[in-house]
Amino acid sequence: MINVKLLRIITGEEVVAELVSENDSTITVKNGLVVLPTQSGVGFAPWATVIDPDKPELIVSQDHIVYIAEVSEDVTKKYNELFGSKLVTPDKKKLIL
Repeated sequence: MINVKLLRIITGEEVVAELVSENDSTITVKNGLVVLPTQSGVGFAPWATVIDPDKPELIVSQDHIVYIAEVSEDVTKKYNELFGSKLVTPDKKKLIL
């Protein structure tokens, strides 16, 4: 399963990306998407548009990150549809009494 995270960058951008690795000074991410507000909620656009598509990993200094957070299940599902194995898991059924 892809480790999808939300990164808040010091520039104000919110980026949804796969966290590949992390150490004290840097993190490595790939397939970053910038979160964009829309009239109906949020949308996504490529974060680093001119990088080599065969080398999608980016190393980001920890000094440039405000926070790293978990994303909602819906965002993870959509991200996996775009970049994951293309397998879509069914929604969880809830028992109502």
